[in-house]
This record gives sequence, structure tokens and C-alpha cells, in this order.
Amino acid sequence: MPDKEITILFFGDIVGKPGRQALVQLVPKLRQEYNPDLVLANAENLAHGTGITGKTLNQMLGAGIDFFTSGNHIWSKPEIYKLFEDPDLPLIRPANYPDESPGRGYKVVNANGFNILVANLHGQVFIQEELSSPFKKFDEIMEQNRDEKLHGIIVDFHAEATSENVAFGWHCDGRVSAVLGTHTHIPTADNRILPGGTAYQTDIGMVGLRDSVIGINRDVVLNNFIAEKTKSHEIDEHGVVTVNATLVKIDSSTKKAFFIDRINREIEV
Repeated sequence: MPDKEITILFFGDIVGKPGRQALVQLVPKLRQEYNPDLVLANAENLAHGTGITGKTLNQMLGAGIDFFTSGNHIWSKPEIYKLFEDPDLPLIRPANYPDESPGRGYKVVNANGFNILVANLHGQVFIQEELSSPFKKFDEIMEQNRDEKLHGIIVDFHAEATSENVAFGWHCDGRVSAVLGTHTHIPTADNRILPGGTAYQTDIGMVGLRDSVIGINRDVVLNNFIAEKTKSHEIDEHGVVTVNATLVKIDSSTKKAFFIDRINREIEV
């Protein structure tokens, strides 16, 4: 075991009010159980399943989450543009959006005295947005931070296609501490340490209603598929919430991971 290990707890996409309520109840317990140095979560679905508001972000900060990544839905609420004016906002957007986009794509976070670079990148496959290559943008970020005294590097790769996730993991192996996927809301069972010391999982999953379709009211989604309608998504306020997270442990002297495990809980809200 390393002399100075860093423990990271990363929650999958938080989907609407039930996801937020579940974490208000569960994060303090998980912090006590695992004693993480840094708690992360993907926040792009915080506000009724799409987008972020200051109120929802503050609720999650109060619950015990330290820092947030996001994805393509981050722009859904107009309030985000004003939020990004705050340089201390504990939230990043995918770095491979155009450079003139509000916000930033990575940030060095201090976690119990450890400097952790947290980066957010978005896949291109099956995505409508015009995004630059996440592979090339990642290389740029690494070059920009090569002289930083870092103890760990965590990448949230927000992507639709599992093949792109896996390829990105191999691209990063040995260069970062962890590549953890978000976006599909479905947890994958491929968590492992790659040969170069990078912890990898294709998708962490979600914090959302279990008896739904990726957090959305199942009847609405079924109707859209069967009747070919485009009724907007609806999220029920009560039910059993599945809480998917990933725990990673890093050797601070090498920035390499030596442990990764999935955490799956259920809680009624």
C-alpha cells in the first residue's frame, strides 16, 4: 500500500429531484464509510433532468459533493451562462467545446492537500454538437499542465458509444489516474486497472429513479417510442432511486491507481 493514498468517490449523472434527494440522504453516510478525499459527480441532469441551476448546484454542495463535471445538457438552462462568470464555481464543462464557450474544461482541485486535476471531455460518436476531437484536446490539456505538481488526474469522459469510451481509456492509460465514463446512465461492469495504472470504467451509471428509463418516466418514453411522439421528458418525484458511484484509490507519489470498485445502492425518496 502507498504511504499517501488518495480516495476518490465519483457519482454518475444525477437525474432531477429524486437523484438530488437521494444524495442528500446518502452522501454523508458514504463519506463516513469510505472517507474520500474528493467527492465528484456529473451534474448535467440536475435540474429536472436537463441542465443546472444555482439552486440545484448549491443543494448538492450542501449534501457533501465537492466538485462537478457535466456534458452536452449543461447548456439547457440559461442560468448556466451567469453561473460560469464565477471563477470559483466548482463546475466544469467538456473541454472540447469551442474555446469561446463559457466556463472551463478542467481545473486543479485541492483535496485534503492533494492537487487533483479534474478534466471533462465529450465523445463525438452519435453526438449532434460540433465538438473537436476529445483525444487531441486531452493531449493539449496534458501538455498545458505538464509542469503542474499534481498528485492525481481524473477524467470524466462523457460519451454515447462504448467503443469510443474504451479507445479513449487506452489513449489515456499510464497518463492519468482514472478515466470514468458518464452519459448513458447505465453502469458498466468493466471497472479495472489498465496496464499503465489508469483506473477505467466505461460508465459509472446514474443517481436516478430505478423503475424508469434512464431516470425518465417510463410511460412517457415508451409512448415516444411506440406512438412516435416527442412528448417532453417527465421525472417522477418519488420512488426507489438507484445510486451508482465508483471508488478509486490513487498512489499520490506516482499518480497511478491501485484500486477501483463500483458502488451500487438503492434508497427510497
